[in-house]
This record gives sequence, C-alpha cells and structure tokens, in this order.
Amino acid sequence: MAEGNGDMYLLNDLNVSEHFKISEFKCNDGSQEIMLEYKLVKLLQKLRWVVCKPIKINSGYRTKTYNHKVGGSPRSQHLLGRAADIVVDGYTPSQIAELADQLGFDGIGIYPTFTHVDVRGYKARW
Repeated sequence: MAEGNGDMYLLNDLNVSEHFKISEFKCNDGSQEIMLEYKLVKLLQKLRWVVCKPIKINSGYRTKTYNHKVGGSPRSQHLLGRAADIVVDGYTPSQIAELADQLGFDGIGIYPTFTHVDVRGYKARW
C-alpha cells in the first residue's frame, strides 16, 4: 500500500455502496474530515437503482466552518453526515423529491437546481 497522501487517496476511493464512493460525500472545503450515516448511503443507493442514472452529490458532509461559510443552518443535517444535496440529469428537483419521499427519506427540500435529502429521524418537507 502507498504511504502518505497515497493512503488518503485509496481511502477516498473506497466504495460505500454499489454506486457511491466515500469521496463523493466529503466536505467541499478540501478537508479530510468526514462523517457519513450509512442509512443515507442505503437510501441514495435505492434511489440510484430507481432512476437508473448517476446521482451527483453537490454537498454531503460539511464541517462547521464550511457550513457557516455557505450559509447553512447551524443545525444542518450535513454537519452530522445525514444529508446530501443531489442532482440527477433528466429529472427535476420536484421529481427527485417525489421519488425520495416514496423511498423513505426523512427530510426533503426542493430547490431550483437540486434536491436536499436527509435521514434526520423525523419527517420534514420544504
């Protein structure tokens, strides 16, 4: 196995499900810190099987500093590794939200260019 930064590359490249890698959920600030709730991965994988297309994760885990920088809620599920902002080519955010609801995501938010999904433990819609 490689040493130093090569190890990080190998870890980032590990699959956490059939179609998702750890690196897709990392904070966009470039840090190596990550939290990831497995229930989120399971539901995203189910959604991937339903849409039969790649799911782009715009934002997964966020550090507290990065979350503040992008104007995220101080109680954001992204801080706990329980949320993802996603895009699927050929689907509107509303269509993805409808499918996410059918699959059992807890939190679902519809935005102009993406859909927020999370596994917060209780139902929330916006």
